[in-house]
Amino acid sequence: MTEALEKTNRINLLLDFYEPLLTEKQQTVLRYYYHDNYSLGEISDLFEISRQAVFEHLKRAEQTLEDCESKLGLVEKHQARREALDALRRELEHVPGLRERLEPMLERIEQAE
Repeated sequence: MTEALEKTNRINLLLDFYEPLLTEKQQTVLRYYYHDNYSLGEISDLFEISRQAVFEHLKRAEQTLEDCESKLGLVEKHQARREALDALRRELEHVPGLRERLEPMLERIEQAE
């Protein structure tokens, strides 16, 4: 995976958890840039601000998301739970019939996240 794609995936994951903690403008700029693939120029035209101002809005919003994650760790905990569930599913494949019996419980655990 390229570095840009990894960053996009990380920001989108952080947005899933922390978007309500951002200002409306930060949410909008991040959504346009990372969800909708708008360029800095397109966003600057929409907001009637310079491309540099859009860039600075993005950087501040990204930093806010990273600060939230460093304090709360919700994304890290989410990823650890997913990895544990995946490992459990792999182990259950070795016991005939057990995975089928436990799968509804595993799905409820996933949905509770």
